[in-house]
Amino acid sequence: MLPCKSSQPGYPTFLLRSLNLPKELTCEISDKQPGPKAKHSHESVKSNQPSERRKTELLEGTDKMNFKPVITKVENLAIQSIPNDKRNRRRSGRGRKKIFENYLSSSDVSTGLKRGELIQGPLRINPKNYHEAFLPSPDGSRDIFIDGIISRNRALNGDVVVVKLLPKEKWKVIIPEGCDSETNAVAQSDVLGEVNNVNFEDLPTHNKVKVLETSPDVIIEEQYDDSLDENDNGTSAKIVLDGSVGEINFSPSEKAAGFSGIQPVDKSGTRMQTSRQAKPSNMVVNDSRIHPDRFLQKTGKVVYIVEKKHSRAVTGFIKPLSDKNSELYNEFFMFSPVDHRVPRILIPSEDCPKDIMARPADYGSVLFICRIVDWRDDSNFADGHLTKSLGQAGEIEPETEGILIEYDVDFSDFPEEVLECLPKSLPWTIPKKELQKRKDLRNECIFTIDPATARDLDDAVSCCKLPDGNFEVGVHVADVSYFVHEGTALDMIASKRATSVYLVQKVIPMLPRLLCEELCSLNPMQDKLTFSVIWKLTPEGKILSQWHGRTIIRSCVKLSYNHAQSIIEDPEKIFSPDELPSVSPDHSIREIKTAVINLDNIAKHLRRQRFDGGALRLDQSKIAFTLDSESGMPQGCYIYEYKDSNKLIEEFMLLANMAVAHRIHRSFPEQALLRRHPPPQTKMLDNLTAFFEQLGIELDFSTAGTLHKSLDKTTGDDQYSFARKEVLTHMCSRPMQMALYYCTGVHYDEALFHHYALNVPLYTHFTSPIRRYADIIVHRLLAATLDSVQQIGLDKSDVQKQADHCNAKKSASKKVQELSADLFFSVFVKECGPLESEAMVMGVLDQSFDVLVVRYGIQKRIYCNGLPLQGFTFRKVGKNPELRLMWEPETLDQKPICQVIAIFELVEIVLKSDNAALKYSAILKKPTETPGKDIGTMRNAAETK
Repeated sequence: MLPCKSSQPGYPTFLLRSLNLPKELTCEISDKQPGPKAKHSHESVKSNQPSERRKTELLEGTDKMNFKPVITKVENLAIQSIPNDKRNRRRSGRGRKKIFENYLSSSDVSTGLKRGELIQGPLRINPKNYHEAFLPSPDGSRDIFIDGIISRNRALNGDVVVVKLLPKEKWKVIIPEGCDSETNAVAQSDVLGEVNNVNFEDLPTHNKVKVLETSPDVIIEEQYDDSLDENDNGTSAKIVLDGSVGEINFSPSEKAAGFSGIQPVDKSGTRMQTSRQAKPSNMVVNDSRIHPDRFLQKTGKVVYIVEKKHSRAVTGFIKPLSDKNSELYNEFFMFSPVDHRVPRILIPSEDCPKDIMARPADYGSVLFICRIVDWRDDSNFADGHLTKSLGQAGEIEPETEGILIEYDVDFSDFPEEVLECLPKSLPWTIPKKELQKRKDLRNECIFTIDPATARDLDDAVSCCKLPDGNFEVGVHVADVSYFVHEGTALDMIASKRATSVYLVQKVIPMLPRLLCEELCSLNPMQDKLTFSVIWKLTPEGKILSQWHGRTIIRSCVKLSYNHAQSIIEDPEKIFSPDELPSVSPDHSIREIKTAVINLDNIAKHLRRQRFDGGALRLDQSKIAFTLDSESGMPQGCYIYEYKDSNKLIEEFMLLANMAVAHRIHRSFPEQALLRRHPPPQTKMLDNLTAFFEQLGIELDFSTAGTLHKSLDKTTGDDQYSFARKEVLTHMCSRPMQMALYYCTGVHYDEALFHHYALNVPLYTHFTSPIRRYADIIVHRLLAATLDSVQQIGLDKSDVQKQADHCNAKKSASKKVQELSADLFFSVFVKECGPLESEAMVMGVLDQSFDVLVVRYGIQKRIYCNGLPLQGFTFRKVGKNPELRLMWEPETLDQKPICQVIAIFELVEIVLKSDNAALKYSAILKKPTETPGKDIGTMRNAAETK
């Protein structure tokens, strides 16, 4: 552990002493820092960079430590808090001051919300700088900025909180480019579906530049992501020296001098400041009272926790307290979470392994699960209990289990009362009574198209040419609601899980496998219960008529996307029986081929019409893995290619979802469960537009459709158009909001129903009931429209509550899926690295830059102080941010090589595993051009015009 020094990143020692904290806790606070020194992180593909703790955080906090807070009930904990008598006894008599304010009463909160004095919303904490948190602004403007741990008042990431705005003089000043006033960073959200930070980097002699970092992606119709980077740098301010304006940067580790000229780097890789020192008395004041509102970002503090959405379960490591003479040394251990957004946790020694004191080194890399049970008002540390030892950090299964527990994914076996709800007589057959209620389509040519490894086959398609030249096209979806009866134990656990969770190596199912892989799955040559939507379509995809109803189908073949793609690419090819899966004897391969080709042709028309009609699709590449069949370790990885066969299924699933959305809304205007996609955040869209104008890129953000069309025109058609579009898509995803489930009876303004990306008035999820609980509710609503006898047991408030839960679980599932891919890629780099690839620059900061690794489709940050440089400068060429790197010559008679780093530049990088578990770095390869010559890779004219 580092000694407590005022120059160390974190709370200065004199401020820690002002809180009367004991020595061992003071050292622990100083040692608790985000960034590269962390030994382990699930955010393994995203580098951490230290961030400056603000002195005012503690100065303000000490003025408000006079009230005992009301500790809200801890939710979602497998182990509840035990009485704190023992802890209180251990801490008694030390005169500890309160750090956090007490929460408002529920009645005061209710009154404040009604009067508009308080604001409620989900809290999002920056994973790169855990002092920064955000709350969406109700008016859609910049997020409300929650500055510091004290202002966050013990709330954790994802919690629904109530915030009180601070006085206007404490708001954050945001000055756009071209203004002579001081510029601070624009603080914005980094978590699912929200805009990440737009970073204004301070320069000595040029205008400011916004640098966009990582972003989420939109798949089919939804925005998600959780992308991570925010302000790695500290705050900054201009200074005046001898009548001229310079700058001073408060870096994560020290108060540095103003940035000017080339920055040397010593042999240890540490940045060396060379600029003039400032006179504090000459510093320009960052006073929000003298600026117009458009240059301000509201700030606030948490005054109440409505719902503890965070599971309070975290993975991390345990170690003894640093001060052996402390009264707490033998009674508590320190738990250091992997996620820096979670506080360090004091755990009783009796929870820890008995031999940890004798063999501390043996436990240094063991991953544990800890659950927070309390967080006192007089401590920077939470109280918790160890619940489980996962195993060695860096191993796939312990890491995976830790991810699942942290994100509150239930991966336990289904309890007996749930299994009792399943059919007992196996093999199960469809009752004769049910056959009489349904349209029999078992003789039709119906088939599934799914990933090759899929076992939960939700949907099937059919296409039959009619005598008049039109087509009868059907989408047939498993009738899961037949087996999952409302109010049963099976229904309850499905509603709680809300979604299946897809990891690289396995699936955590929403339903028991008997249902999702056998009884409900549309396996070939088996009779299955379904809901069907059947259209009469012209060859161009115009809908002439449609029908909804309960059906029985018998799929004739299980095609993979690759099988269907082979048929689409070579319609004339004669497939041998061993080139395709087993086909029902009632249907021929030729019949199936014809249906696939006709579906593809219609899908292409539907797709063209959708985008001509104003739809938007923002895709980002997905990495896939080949695994060893015995060890489960990654043997290879590749970027998953989205082909015409994928697009075929997408178009008809969208068509079915829209058709069902209109039907259930028409029949149940107060109870319909639909899905909406709000438009982009206006302020961030304006910022992004200005940023692209600075780069000379012409994108039209006026509508979703114009953005889609201009993106296609801008990216070019050379060999790097994929990477270029990926970078632009990454940036354009920034202002996008998440698509959300909602109840129509709660949102009375139908303008809010609109789906921005699809550009349709009504949309829902109907086609995946095996893996999404929202679809089961939609199936029940659809069934009620078909049968007046069937009743819906949920009122609109129940539907909205379930919609909110599905939204939260869907977001968590996406994050878990991404972390699983990160985990496997980290292992792949360790086992198969170093890996070389071209990379395209995505963003340029003053000491680092972000790249898209073209070969693997991942994003990584490269730090200048980790390269063998003589120095580097950050400037703007026109309006384009640029780093100029001066590489150390290999021999004394050589001149330094200057390399220019700018957005859309191509560079060569190496991915190399670090010593710490699951950590790897991107290292820029040194150019090999003639010494002394500027190195800059070609850029497409579309980006530089």
